Amino acid sequence: MKNAVLQRCAPVLALMLLLTGCSVNPVTGENQLSLIGESQELAMGAEQYTPTQQTQGGQFYIDPELTLYVREVGNKLARVSDRPDLPYEFVVLNSSVPNAWALPGGKIAVNRGLLTELEDEAQLASVLGHEIVHAAARHSVQRMQQGMLISAGVAGLGFALSDNEWAGLLMGGAAVGAQLALAQYGQGDELESDHYGMLYMKEAGYDPQAAVELQEIFLALSNGQQAGFVDGLFATHPPSAKRVSENSKLVSEIGGGGYRGADVYKKKTATLRKVQPAYDAHDEAMKLASDGDMNAALNKINEAINLLPREAMFYSLRGRIYQEQKKNDKAQADFDKAVSMYPEMFVYRLNNGLTALQLNNLSKARENLTRANEVVPTSIAFLRLGDIAVKDNNRKEAIAYYSKAAESSGDIAEEARKKLAALTQ
Repeated sequence: MKNAVLQRCAPVLALMLLLTGCSVNPVTGENQLSLIGESQELAMGAEQYTPTQQTQGGQFYIDPELTLYVREVGNKLARVSDRPDLPYEFVVLNSSVPNAWALPGGKIAVNRGLLTELEDEAQLASVLGHEIVHAAARHSVQRMQQGMLISAGVAGLGFALSDNEWAGLLMGGAAVGAQLALAQYGQGDELESDHYGMLYMKEAGYDPQAAVELQEIFLALSNGQQAGFVDGLFATHPPSAKRVSENSKLVSEIGGGGYRGADVYKKKTATLRKVQPAYDAHDEAMKLASDGDMNAALNKINEAINLLPREAMFYSLRGRIYQEQKKNDKAQADFDKAVSMYPEMFVYRLNNGLTALQLNNLSKARENLTRANEVVPTSIAFLRLGDIAVKDNNRKEAIAYYSKAAESSGDIAEEARKKLAALTQ
């Protein structure tokens, strides 16, 4: 058996000039190439989970009970999965983009923007079961291995990000995790996750017909090009008529029926739906700001703040609008407010530090930029920490920060290299 496995792997290994082995997929039972061991898989997921959450909006702290509910449903499915001993975690993210994702090791997230589209707990179970299979079947790991093979000889796993506000700034593990969360799955992985996710649903007592309904809804929305879905769920989990057909076929084989939980789901998501108008106002303010209409954007974000004054995201956006209007004192006050409400969120710390630097408050800038980098390292934070070190006449520290920023790409890296050269001449 061992020789047969090695024979199947040998052509790939010879082609890539890499020495590795094969393993058995814990979900399908099929042999597959294995460059990344389970301990490394678990370590990557654990290290990248928090930074990846933060690049996708951060935790939805407004309603912690909602995360507990999602975790409860997720754990029901995880217990009947093919890898029940993975250290599964489930979190709700503060993003209107309808999406869900899984990192290696069972680190799973679902956006509040997707939860508002679902009708009952069975549909939620369909989403979570699907993501659990991605983790259990090591789909993310397989995609990383493909990247390693294709780019053999290139140091690290720094994948390029797209359609992300921080695409050019993220460094290290945060960039890798965000790439895994945002990258598109192939149809094979999607069909596999649908299939086994539905089996998990059935085993956990849910109606697998919900998975068919969900794909029908998603296919109709994708055909209609509904805003948000195309950039979110459909970008990473492309729907297809084949998925609907395969899901329907599986229901006919294993039988429908089971728990739906519409009333419970409605109750558990009541707060989310109640505060939705505030997030709608925020999203409209974002669009207005991106279109350059800062006065209209300011009016709309003030509307959001009036509706939900305990949401840090709103103050952060208003601070950015004030920055565009050259009102740095007001921007600083709003970033202070955002940090006080959600001190762990890197982007609030980052904006606070950058604004403090513009106001020449070096100690405040240094503290916030350093705290931001502890969670999600960014090239802009390293660059500006270098500037602060120069102002403090700390040449050694400035060189270290500029060297780090120079590892990135684009304008920030170029600026860092020029400043580094000036210090080392």
